[in-house]
Amino acid sequence: MADLQGSFRGVPTIAARMDRLPITRHHRWLTVAIGLGLFFDIYEIFLAGVLGSVLREDFHLSASRLPLLLSSAFLGMFIGALCIGRLADVLGRRRAFLLSLGIYSAFSLLAAFSVGPAMLVVTRFMAGIGIGAEPPVSDTYLGDLLPAQSRGRYTAWAYTLSFFGVPASGFLAHWLVPLAPFGLAGWRWMFVIGALGAVIVLALRTVLPESPRWLEATGRTAEADAIVRRFESQAIAEGNVLSHPDDRRIVADSGTGALRNLFVAPYLRRTVMMSVFQMLQTWGYYGFGTLVPLVLVAKGFPVVDSLLFSAVTFIGYPVGSALSIPIVERIERKFLVMGSGIVMAVFGLAFGFADATWVILLFGFLYTAVSNLFSNASHIYLAEIFPTGLRGTAASGTYSLSRLSSAAMPFILVPLLDHAGAGTLFAVVAGALIAMALDIGLLGPRTTGRALESVNSAPPAQAASSRLGGR
Repeated sequence: MADLQGSFRGVPTIAARMDRLPITRHHRWLTVAIGLGLFFDIYEIFLAGVLGSVLREDFHLSASRLPLLLSSAFLGMFIGALCIGRLADVLGRRRAFLLSLGIYSAFSLLAAFSVGPAMLVVTRFMAGIGIGAEPPVSDTYLGDLLPAQSRGRYTAWAYTLSFFGVPASGFLAHWLVPLAPFGLAGWRWMFVIGALGAVIVLALRTVLPESPRWLEATGRTAEADAIVRRFESQAIAEGNVLSHPDDRRIVADSGTGALRNLFVAPYLRRTVMMSVFQMLQTWGYYGFGTLVPLVLVAKGFPVVDSLLFSAVTFIGYPVGSALSIPIVERIERKFLVMGSGIVMAVFGLAFGFADATWVILLFGFLYTAVSNLFSNASHIYLAEIFPTGLRGTAASGTYSLSRLSSAAMPFILVPLLDHAGAGTLFAVVAGALIAMALDIGLLGPRTTGRALESVNSAPPAQAASSRLGGR
């Protein structure tokens, strides 16, 4: 105990100094920049569903070839999440974030000039590699930099900004698809807009610092200290009085950067839990957003009307995300993920069996609103349950499974929609969401309001068994 008390009076840890900070202008700019980057990730994901019915006609795609087009970007995202996500722990959070945006921007622009479905599949696959690691790297980055008491709320702000990409893709498609500005088909302009928008985010790179937690974990303590000092100076300049860093809340991460630590106690349980979660949640979240225009066409609505109805229901994405801001710090994160997932299952079934236009729009809106309360809580949770040295790898590695599941999803759900109808499709989706809630409830730790280092430190007996198991 004497050594611990001495450490309290000595040099405070980087983590303790970051967690005692109030939210400053630097934090807000960081949140905006990450939110804009995520905007184009969300825009790209929902672009496939929005344009699926249009491209089916434009390229004369058969029922067997459409799922390949819908899944191509998700396959790329799976590869990108694995590869670029690991770079977040090797090269740093900032470099991984900017690299992913650069790759996405280049190949999204090429997709706009696709001469046929084969080129579109390839360019969307490559764009997917770029954008694939964006959410888990962003989650890790924000989790590292935001104070514990504000981590959930400001991550929710970043995602609220990003989710405007969903109605943006819907309304832009409704407006542009019937047109051909400057002789270029409207759907092609959708890819141009995505590519050029990502350039704006790259221009904001000067406001993005590296994660001090990552720098300290890799032995670059002087650089970490310099960045924290800038945050502290900004806080003081804004009239705040900084309390003494409380190292008693900070217990060193029990994990290191070695991959094997994800497969021994205490992280094996979390790795399994989050892997199962990511495989299941995508059926509820991306299954709705990607397939809803096709569902509406199957219900008998014309393509242009289906795009408009999709855009209206997609307004629920930023609305639901905004509603999460005052909630995510008040309700334990794991319970929020479970509860919102179950509500999604109920609303999805109502949407699937609805026939009246107003009922379809109502439950479509409610589904998307609740799904983004779910999404924000799960993204925050993902970045909280692994140690600093492996946070990027674990978040991206498990998240990549959601991309793989999303890639497989059209091959299962599109034929299911064609042969069994929307009601059966959403019954399958509801089953996946309920299984996901049980997974989190049985295996997930509590995290809300706790320092990351506290969440990711094993009790002494457990840590000892972990060391023995790792030999």
